Amino acid sequence: MELNNRKIINGWCMYDWANSVYSLVITSAIFPIYYNAVTSSAAQGDTVNFLGFEVVNTVLYAYSLSFSFLFVAIILPLLSGIADYSGKKMLFMKIFMYTGATACLGLFFFTGKMNVEVAIFCSMLASVGYSGSLVFYDAFLPEITTDDRFDKVSAKGFALGYVGSVILLILNLVMIQKYDWFGFSDEAMATRVSFLTVGAWWILFSQITFSRLPDNVYRREAKGNILTEGYRELSMVWKSLGRQYSLKRFLWAFLFYNMGVQTVMYMAATFGSKELQLPSDQLIITVLIIQLVAIGGAYLFAYISKIKGNRFSLLIMVGIWVLICVGAYFVYTATEFFILAFVVGLVMGGIQSLSRSTYAKLIPANSIDHASYFSFYDVTFNISIVVGTMAYGLIEQITGNMRNSTLALMIFFVIGIILLFMVRIPAKRHESEAQEEV
Repeated sequence: MELNNRKIINGWCMYDWANSVYSLVITSAIFPIYYNAVTSSAAQGDTVNFLGFEVVNTVLYAYSLSFSFLFVAIILPLLSGIADYSGKKMLFMKIFMYTGATACLGLFFFTGKMNVEVAIFCSMLASVGYSGSLVFYDAFLPEITTDDRFDKVSAKGFALGYVGSVILLILNLVMIQKYDWFGFSDEAMATRVSFLTVGAWWILFSQITFSRLPDNVYRREAKGNILTEGYRELSMVWKSLGRQYSLKRFLWAFLFYNMGVQTVMYMAATFGSKELQLPSDQLIITVLIIQLVAIGGAYLFAYISKIKGNRFSLLIMVGIWVLICVGAYFVYTATEFFILAFVVGLVMGGIQSLSRSTYAKLIPANSIDHASYFSFYDVTFNISIVVGTMAYGLIEQITGNMRNSTLALMIFFVIGIILLFMVRIPAKRHESEAQEEV
């Protein structure tokens, strides 16, 4: 197994470049704005008919995201066990990638209230493909680099993702704003074509990753029933978690603070549109601010973790997220929203990259079941989004105000801080095995 090979590491990081256009264009920027615009009307307001049920458009979107992540959380553990047992992480990663990218292409056919089902089902499939591919992608990290480079390599991946997604977003914005230059009839058509570019970008640049990553580095071959053996593989990892106290505690901490992080990311544009009545161009500027600042944030907190340790760096960031929730409740102007977006970007990049690398450090050094271990991380990730987005939508539905939903997210971050204090994060994975933890 070749570690710290620059070409392999860059190839791994390129998948962040490839898939991040989905998380920016589809979940954060253009699609939410387009979705809100075409599902609202003067006559019917923001209510849509979905499979015969009348529901508020933003509530429906929040619930659909929750369902997609719940579905992934259910199927991923067994699939990861099969992938580890058979040595086919790459195959599963490809299946989910193509599913997600194809669903993005399908969003082109969504035109408004009359076929809102297309938007919901395609966005759910895209979400499944995106989050499903990440567990297998993340599992390659311990197989391509040494422990001392986990934080830096993880940060590089996220930084490339932010850069790539910003490039495509800017190209899409030019295409939408100057639609006549490209021969489109109106902004709506240009917007729908932007969804096609996301799917194409995701597929195209993923090929770099697939061509460079070492597949099946442990030379594992499937013998017997892969379903039962995959379950057995997963069961072994599950039992080992019982002996990894810091790893379990970190997963609990990650569950709670990531509820807030991901919900803010997914609902920020919707909040600005609905509560502040910000026009599309200002919402896009906000998203760009977040992405660009996140590049520096990823490297900044990787550097802080190198000096003060991962737990210290994570605690600082989660504390800032608490302040963000409080600040968002009192935001009423575009300028205030932009300032808050700057702070969000600063901690968004850091907390995403450092959470991934911290978990990698907590995996036993002698383990070869990386996909199975990371499935628990990604299941935690997905469950946190399910709970976070559902809580956000439910509070809005009950109170009629998204500000109350945003303020309530503060509770998740506070619990995350408390749990992080109970986690010991070693500089190297073998240290965690040498320690007697209680």
